[in-house]
Amino acid sequence: MSKVFKNKPDLSRLNLNAERALYQLDVPQLVEEALKNGEGTLADSGALAIDTGEFTGRSPKDRFIVYDDLTRDSVFWGEINIKFSPAHFDSLYDQVTEHLNKNKFYVRDAYACADPAFKTSIRVVTERAYQNLFAHNLFLRYGNQEAEDNEGSDPEWTVVAAPSFLANPVLDGTRQPNFSILNFSRKIILIGGTGYTGEIKKGIFSVLNFILPQNHGMLPMHCSANIGEDGDTAIFFGLSGTGKTTLSADPKRGLIGDDEHGWGRETVFNFEGGCYAKCVDLSFEKEPQIFNAVRFGALLENVNYFAGTRIVDFSDIRKTENTRVAYPIDYISNAVIPSVGNVPKNIFFLTADAFGVLPPISKLTAGQAMFHFISGYTAKVAGTEAGVTEPQLTFSACFGKAFLPLHPTKYAELLGEKLKKHNVKVWLINTGWTGGVYGTGTRMKLAYTRAMITAAMDGLLDEVGFAEHPVFGLMMPMSCPNVPAEILNPRNTWAEGAAYDQKASELAQAFIDNFKQFEEFAGEEMLAAVPKTREIAI
Repeated sequence: MSKVFKNKPDLSRLNLNAERALYQLDVPQLVEEALKNGEGTLADSGALAIDTGEFTGRSPKDRFIVYDDLTRDSVFWGEINIKFSPAHFDSLYDQVTEHLNKNKFYVRDAYACADPAFKTSIRVVTERAYQNLFAHNLFLRYGNQEAEDNEGSDPEWTVVAAPSFLANPVLDGTRQPNFSILNFSRKIILIGGTGYTGEIKKGIFSVLNFILPQNHGMLPMHCSANIGEDGDTAIFFGLSGTGKTTLSADPKRGLIGDDEHGWGRETVFNFEGGCYAKCVDLSFEKEPQIFNAVRFGALLENVNYFAGTRIVDFSDIRKTENTRVAYPIDYISNAVIPSVGNVPKNIFFLTADAFGVLPPISKLTAGQAMFHFISGYTAKVAGTEAGVTEPQLTFSACFGKAFLPLHPTKYAELLGEKLKKHNVKVWLINTGWTGGVYGTGTRMKLAYTRAMITAAMDGLLDEVGFAEHPVFGLMMPMSCPNVPAEILNPRNTWAEGAAYDQKASELAQAFIDNFKQFEEFAGEEMLAAVPKTREIAI
């Protein structure tokens, strides 16, 4: 539990009436407030279950960055980072704070970055109690001495979130009544019209992605991380559906964190103090650690109960497939506290290749690592419509382009520098299909993927022979303990080699087309990693 500060802070600089503020409430108080306000109910497990309203996920098209002297030449403007005028921000901020001052609101002081060298203090002002419980769970919590040391001081960043305030797009410069706006000059994140708590979490992540590389030369990462008994850290990058959470959850290794990390001078550290896990189809058998974390103090979002009960039906996705549970990281039994590890020994890029082209495991050079990092590839099955079996390509720069204020090559270059400095091994893992495309081939067995990752971490692949993939240039191990040798070369698993060659060439062309947006900014090493489209038998 976080320390309850003795005195309310001075909120006048935020245009907020401190008399209306409920400050630094503990978990029981926040749950009591939420129930009293009619914000949710208690599930049979003791977790608070709430609905976030109209928005059950982030709204990327309604995320803005204030365009001013600080951001004009540094932010990578475009469809991800959308410009917003300072005048419109100031007007909206005054309207939101006036709205909050009419009733009680909740204030929490916390911080991000578990490594003290990069600690960033945060004040979260929320209209609803459940939002403040989310902030308690997801951000790092002050201990007794830290609370005393920080009492009375202003935080570096402030988040103000008012779900019931709706903007007027015509007057306020927004696209819709909902908005999430980052102001780097005023150091404020302003959120309105949405109760989805992920906007709070990802707002701070976007801030850290802006300030840490520029101010500290530090690499922020959208990844999970764990650490072995010998202090060897492993990092797992991957988009949704690639197995990032599943593969980083290892009872033999400590969990540093499941989503957001920084790579500092000599450490890898969690930005957060909690987890925000998807819980669709959650069960004890599938994810025992997450299932056991759904208890008092945890926050369930947009779930449904079995009729006539308070038992959560995790398979019920009538509200959304994006059902979530937020809980402090110490709800996980093997969590590392404080959430700091050594620089990584191994990095794994996870992709669910529905084309069945990429090897199940391959070793990357530094240039290839930068190329695949900036590509951020996976493929999603098109859906369940009759006759629709073609997979859909997805490229997300640095495995998280929605949260990158700077140009993606900045992050890729930082990765390359750190890989070389620390001699880190990088592996590309295909958790997708083998033996053909989706609909023809089969999904890679989880047991094989785990065996390959374990072999890589244990150094068992260091002495085996490797073969080069002629299209992608990836180095494929020719043997791996507890994995059939014939699946290590993907072409061998296809019924017709020519069909594989054609699909490999098609996928390579998709990589090339996607990379064109980065070409002029890329160095020689990254350019050398671009795949070839010629059809060559392996």
